[in-house]
Amino acid sequence: MKNGIEIRWHGRGGQGAKTAALLLADVAFKTGQNVQGFPEYGPERMGAPITAYNRISKDKIRVHSNIYHPDYVVVVDETLLESVDVTAGLKKTGAIIINTAKSREEVEKHLGGYEGRVYTVDARKISVETLGKNFPNSPMLAATVAVSGVMPKKKFLQEMKASYQHKFAKKPEVIEGNLKALEMAYGVVEQAIEQDREKRLSA
Repeated sequence: MKNGIEIRWHGRGGQGAKTAALLLADVAFKTGQNVQGFPEYGPERMGAPITAYNRISKDKIRVHSNIYHPDYVVVVDETLLESVDVTAGLKKTGAIIINTAKSREEVEKHLGGYEGRVYTVDARKISVETLGKNFPNSPMLAATVAVSGVMPKKKFLQEMKASYQHKFAKKPEVIEGNLKALEMAYGVVEQAIEQDREKRLSA
């Protein structure tokens, strides 16, 4: 797909990977882009592996299949690294973003020799700190936007705030917690991206 990006999400039922994909489609649409956000249909029981997809483009999207060669892969549950080929078809020019407390070096051995960029985000820690519960989808959504550069940070946070205010109108603490989670995760990835840039310049 020209002039656009494709993202594949891997998670387990109940973790919010599908919701995150739909949220990303919604917020990208509000920035004037053409979007798709959809799950791969199957037995979506609690805890079962699920896959969701995004296409985001400035041009009209004419493809309606699943995504087999994504630019980015997001892994919401690190246990899937043991059972799912999460890097299948992933472009070397892209990146994989993994929810884990482990370092990049620790998870790379589970990625089948993938040669592209690898980013790790402890979405569990961030969500527990900001929301009091393990809701990894908000931090992973922010990390995905940061890595993909699909929209400016300020615009992303602005649109997400509006979305949360509509959805949680009577729960201001949830709005505040989610926004903190987004900013923290975005900041973690921004720092990692900058470190990568510095390494390339000094190499």
